[in-house]
Amino acid sequence: MSNITTIFLGCILLFCTACGSTEEELARRSAAARQVGATKTVPDGMAVFRQKCVTCHGSDGKLGLNGAKDLTQSALTLEERVNIITNGKKLMTPFNTILSSEEIQAVAEYTQSLKK
Repeated sequence: MSNITTIFLGCILLFCTACGSTEEELARRSAAARQVGATKTVPDGMAVFRQKCVTCHGSDGKLGLNGAKDLTQSALTLEERVNIITNGKKLMTPFNTILSSEEIQAVAEYTQSLKK
């Protein structure tokens, strides 16, 4: 074999070794990806509420601006709250394109804590 062929084959072997992944490496990467998914944080319902909802509902849920309901008096279930936050109602903005489903759920849960 000529020196050029030897160098060429050596480079190919080095390239394949550097770029290839062993099964152990693939398993490690997969486990790391699962761990990242498992540590996903839950949205802070109060923070989202304060950012998106206080203009009409007020920080205590009682403001009632633009026809917003008094959340301290609401008898809605969690599912009904999620539905209204998602799809809106009358003048209320539908948040399905603004907030994630996790954020909507967190806000709905937070609004239940305003109930007296």
